[in-house]
Amino acid sequence: MVTSTQSTELANRPKAGLAVKHYFRSLKDPRRRHRRRHMLGDIIVIAVCAVICGANDWKQIATFGQKRFAWLKRFLELPNGIPSHDTFERVFARIDPLAFQACFRGWITAVCDALDVKHIAIDGKTLRRSGSAALKPLHVVSAWATANQIILGQLAVAEKSNEIPAIPELLELFSVKGAFVTIDAMGCQKDIARAIVEKGGDYVLTVKDNQPNLLADIQKCIDEALANNMAGIRHDQHATEDKDHGRIEKRSYLIIEDPEGIRNKGDWKKMNIIGMCYSERTVAGKTSTETRYFIGSRKASARTYGKVLRHHWSVENNLHWQLDINFGEDDSRIRERTAADNFAVLRRVALSLLKQHPEKASIACKRLAAALDSDFLEEILRGVDRTEKR
Repeated sequence: MVTSTQSTELANRPKAGLAVKHYFRSLKDPRRRHRRRHMLGDIIVIAVCAVICGANDWKQIATFGQKRFAWLKRFLELPNGIPSHDTFERVFARIDPLAFQACFRGWITAVCDALDVKHIAIDGKTLRRSGSAALKPLHVVSAWATANQIILGQLAVAEKSNEIPAIPELLELFSVKGAFVTIDAMGCQKDIARAIVEKGGDYVLTVKDNQPNLLADIQKCIDEALANNMAGIRHDQHATEDKDHGRIEKRSYLIIEDPEGIRNKGDWKKMNIIGMCYSERTVAGKTSTETRYFIGSRKASARTYGKVLRHHWSVENNLHWQLDINFGEDDSRIRERTAADNFAVLRRVALSLLKQHPEKASIACKRLAAALDSDFLEEILRGVDRTEKR
């Protein structure tokens, strides 16, 4: 317990150089002025730090604040101490999620070295226990910079909708210029392809049965090209083989440039490539096969397309899996929609910051280290390598 004398001493100390609050100055406080006992910036910074250190709900955030009061007081005002868990919940239930994300994007851009994003994977995730008798579980579409390992944006899907209308809105939140944008079959839509190209990016979209004519035309074009040994057709091929823990995976990529015979091809903005990936997976002597088809806007090699398609699924392993296993997202019972959306932002930003720290440790170990060592937590918040401080 921190006494009033200690609190006064802490308040008189010079503020530390942690500039986290700076990035939230433009965020509108949703509370009535006369009812504000705690500063909005303080509330947000405590929540961010707490989630980095292992807090997975409002009570745990408040507990973190109480136990770390002396450290927090070095750079926060805290005029009335640490807010209660009810206060955290009420405030985050009122903050505009899109404005909240905008502040975080400014911070992450500053914390991480100059971002040169080459590939953005867009994929959706359902927060399974966030539903109730009256509401479906919250479904969030996220944009993940695969090489940079950071979240670029997220958007909650409307209650009676799906990812299709949400993706163009998500694309408005960040720059895709010069980057590949990969989306699974749900996002294989003409409007989405157009939106990516018009923003200066290039798309790679998986094609399945939700686009039956396009799928049939791609299959026919590739089958005819193979039957004719690719005579007179601009194409490229690439093959890979991976062996790991008794599993063998072979993949063969084929792309055709400027394909013919695609109905309404002009409706697909800048469609320059159609492609196929044939994969064989052998585990314990049993082999399974799968053939997938895709379209792309950039004229590039089969090797490039193969690499981009493989990296797309890092959104599952490096984002969604981490959120469930290390941040307990699927078990979260925050049901108020805006609060759940904003807590999802906190998790994704915390994960992005943890991944930027160069220490060779798991996310779980980094969270524990941050909880035990305030210097380590400050490094994560600043994006500073411990060796640079020596």
